[in-house]
Parts: sequence; structure tokens; C-alpha cells
Amino acid sequence: MTDLPDPPTADHRFPCDNCGADFRFDPRAGQLVCDHCGNTAPMDADAPQAVAPIAELDYRAALTADLPSTEIEETRVSTCPNCAAQVEFDATLHATECPFCATPVVTDTGAHRHIKPRGVLPFALTEAQARKAMTDWLGSLWFAPGGLQDYARKGRAMQGIYVPYWTFDADTRSSYSGERGTVYYETRTVTRDGKRQQVRVAKVRWRRTRGKVARFFDDVLVLASKSLPKRFTDALEPWDLSALEPYTPEFLAGFRAEGYAIDLEEGFEEARARMDRVIARDVKFDIGGDRQRIHAIDTQLGAITFKHVLLPVWLAAYKYRGNTYRFVVNGRTGRVQGERPWSAVKITIAVLLGLIVAAGVGFVVATQQ
Repeated sequence: MTDLPDPPTADHRFPCDNCGADFRFDPRAGQLVCDHCGNTAPMDADAPQAVAPIAELDYRAALTADLPSTEIEETRVSTCPNCAAQVEFDATLHATECPFCATPVVTDTGAHRHIKPRGVLPFALTEAQARKAMTDWLGSLWFAPGGLQDYARKGRAMQGIYVPYWTFDADTRSSYSGERGTVYYETRTVTRDGKRQQVRVAKVRWRRTRGKVARFFDDVLVLASKSLPKRFTDALEPWDLSALEPYTPEFLAGFRAEGYAIDLEEGFEEARARMDRVIARDVKFDIGGDRQRIHAIDTQLGAITFKHVLLPVWLAAYKYRGNTYRFVVNGRTGRVQGERPWSAVKITIAVLLGLIVAAGVGFVVATQQ
């Protein structure tokens, strides 16, 4: 992917017009709130309203760096030396902990040019609601250390992070060749236990076939981050992409935004793999019959478009007794995922109790004989 043109610099800080402190976006109120003086302000009145689908961008134009300069922005982003997260910083911040793994991070001096988000799914849960969801989840786990749950409940605040994703649309038309299998049965005589028996044996009659299938893919979602295990973020789905708002930086006030680490072309490779799996299922359905064999699929893609979108995640990274535990909470639904903690003490006690119970049962059985 060729270099992008120089974009305007993005500013995600919004000073309160009453006291000068920074506003933050309040998920409950759906507006900007100043924690210093309590002043509030509505979202940008000039921002486009989500009464129509958010416009897509042309994929091939982006690959040739032919997007309008208004679709590019510049932010200060630092790369975590431990987990490689691309975390955005404001102009006043020079050092902090990585919100993804709690590693100390010093900001870079350079700027990061990237495709501007087209849509944002605003936070709906507050930090307190996300923390409760996380501690409830920890409390529901068998053999989890109780101290970690207490530590998480009383520990430092969770970080609200907008995680980058790509969505892709494509119109596909596929030609295929394969075979349709029809199951039929033959009766055979076999000998079992010295006796002759007749059994029905399933056989398959194959017939060559060709055909065409077509499918329009809408909003194939691909994670554009490398900072969290994919099994965590996949488990946070589903995301209500119909609730996406047109991107405006006010939604980012008081939160952090991660820059994408998976570029557009790499993201489309994953989207294409997902499309191919769906197309293969379509082909099998079109072949019909009882069994199917696919020999070849030739797919033509047209009207490939994309969006860069930001999805809300509450994140906690705790160092507890020498280990780092990461937990993520869907900022809309409260769904929780994270590293599964184990308590060696609880497991040992459970094993000892099991042995005592087994010994007790064995003693009772022995005395009754």
C-alpha cells in the first residue's frame, strides 16, 4: 500500500467553556460532561446524523492512495514494547502504562498517518457498569482466586478503549465445478457370530455438475488490532453495527483510541477468507443431493468497499502475584472475556476433599461387606 497524503492533525480534546477543563463523553447522558465543574455540552450539532447508512469508501482507490485528503488524519501513537498495541495519546501525555498489558510506555515523537474512522459505536456502559460485569464474571468462575476478584473490584479504573476494525462489502459471483452424490443402499449377506445375516450397505452414486452462485457481502467485520488475543475480541461479538454513528471526535473525549496495526490490504485478506468459506457453503447447497464434492470455485469480486470503524471496549490489565491478567468488556452489551485465572490453593483443597470423600465412601463400602 503506497504512502498516504499528509492529512490534517486530529484533536480529540474539548475544553469546557465554563472552567477550561476537558470534557469527556458520558455514555449514560449521551453528551459531553465536565467532571471538574459539572458543565455539560451536546455533541457536535454540525455532525452528520445516522439517518442513512454510513458511506463506504472504495477499496481499490485506497490501495493506490487515491482517497480524498479529508479521509486521512494524523495522531500521536505509541507502540507498546510488550504487546505491540498502537495506543493514541493526547498532546499533554508523555508516559503511561499500556492499557492492554500494564507495561510502562513512553510516547513516540512521530505522528501516525492513517485512514480516518468512518463510523464509531459509542460506549453505552459506564466504567462502573463494566467493572461490575467483570467482577461478576470473575466470581462465576470455578477455582478462580478470590483475591483477584477483590483486587479487580477495588483496583484502579478500567480503561475505555475504542478498538479499530475494518468492515468490507463486496458483490461476488462464483462459477463452480463439482459432483453431486446420491446415497443408495445395497443388500449384502454377511456372517456374524457364525450366523448369516442380510444387511443394508450405504453407497454413493456421483454425478458431475457445474453451476453459478452469487452473494452480496455486507459489513464483513475484521479486527484491525494485534494487541489483544483474537479469541477475546471474537468472543465479544455480536456487535450491533446498525447502531454505528458517523465518526466525530467528540465520542472519543475521555477515552483512548487504538490505531490500526493490521492495514487495509491485510484486513481484506482475512475478509476474503471468510467470504470464501460462505461461498463454499453456498456452492454445496446449490449442488444439492445427499453428498457434495467441490472441485473448483472461480469467484469474481465487484464493488469492493470498506469502512474503518471504532468499537467500544472496557479494558483492565492487572498484575496480581507476579502474573498479568487481561479482561475485556463489550462497551455496549457487557459481555466479558479474559485470561482464565486459577487458584492453586482452591484446586488443592478440592482435590484433598475429593480424596477424603472417596476414602469415606470406600470405608463405608468395606464395613458393609
